[in-house]
Amino acid sequence: MTFNELDLIEPLLTAIETVGYSTPTPIQEQAIPIILKGRDLMGCAQTGTGKTAAFAIPILQLLTTHPRPEGKRKIRTLVLTPTRELAIQIEDNIKAYGKTLDHRHAVIFGGVNQHSQVNQLKQGIDILVATPGRLIDLVNQGFIDLRKLEVFVLDEADRMLDMGFIHDVNRIIKLIPSKRQTLFFSATMPKEIKKLAQTILTNPEQVVVTPVSSTAETIQQGLIYVETAEKKNVLMDLLTQDPTPSVLVFTRTKHGADRVVRILVKAKITAAAIHGNKSQNARQNALNGFKNRQIRVLVATDIAARGIDIDELSLVINYDIPNIPETYVHRIGRTGRAGAKGQSISLCSQEERAYIKDIQQLIGMQIPVLT
Repeated sequence: MTFNELDLIEPLLTAIETVGYSTPTPIQEQAIPIILKGRDLMGCAQTGTGKTAAFAIPILQLLTTHPRPEGKRKIRTLVLTPTRELAIQIEDNIKAYGKTLDHRHAVIFGGVNQHSQVNQLKQGIDILVATPGRLIDLVNQGFIDLRKLEVFVLDEADRMLDMGFIHDVNRIIKLIPSKRQTLFFSATMPKEIKKLAQTILTNPEQVVVTPVSSTAETIQQGLIYVETAEKKNVLMDLLTQDPTPSVLVFTRTKHGADRVVRILVKAKITAAAIHGNKSQNARQNALNGFKNRQIRVLVATDIAARGIDIDELSLVINYDIPNIPETYVHRIGRTGRAGAKGQSISLCSQEERAYIKDIQQLIGMQIPVLT
């Protein structure tokens, strides 16, 4: 199937071609027609499946084909997402797809001064991408009115639950019109998430793509058994031997991420950490430096890394093995995206062997041991 077969308007087809997409991913192929029909959608899909385009492209079309009411622009679409990085990424994508369309969009998140965000809102916008805390804050201050909302997108619902945002989500749902189109996305579907979906969706169509237990076939996985004290030396060897220009390294803790960065910088390898204790500016600078190849190694914790979308990232290293098997799938899913080849290498100490056992059980395969 091609994008031409999805009944998309010409400006969107041109934008899709400009960003370099050739054929729709499975979630795009299934979700776009459902959303264009105005139906509610429940999508089970991980990051890296092309999910953002699956909802952003049809929303831009709906807003274009349904005339905007007269007067000052009111928020017609709200995309709610758990992390600042993901919010910024989504708005970047909306900007790229809607380049030639007359829609105003803004992104709001906490951890930075609200002044510039408020100024944008005052000018009137059509599409708002937001994290829950800052959204509620600006609603309470009277800067945001959601009463004219037409489309509500709840993205990464399972991560919202993990991060303790579910009460905020319920508060936001009370602020938006009951007559609306709702698009609900989650990488996993635990009981609480299914319950939430049932309360906010009306007769939804369901799309399930790449269950969480599956790792992309294009990712070459490897495992190195190593003593904890030797991990830093093995990491240095891997980075020295491999010419890969951009490497994403995962640690389990913020302290661990900072420690790995210090080791790398001391060895004259450009590196930066991204985690919850870093300011928004520091996180964004690290991300930008990594994207434009000024920083070779980005060291991240799991929550901070959700939503990192780097083109042509070919190597992910698990410096620490995650204690939640699904997290491994999310981590290595940062590479091998959209059909590209990728590699993941996990450094496993004696204490972490039980975690690897759980991961192998989840993904249904033995991870090859590298010598």
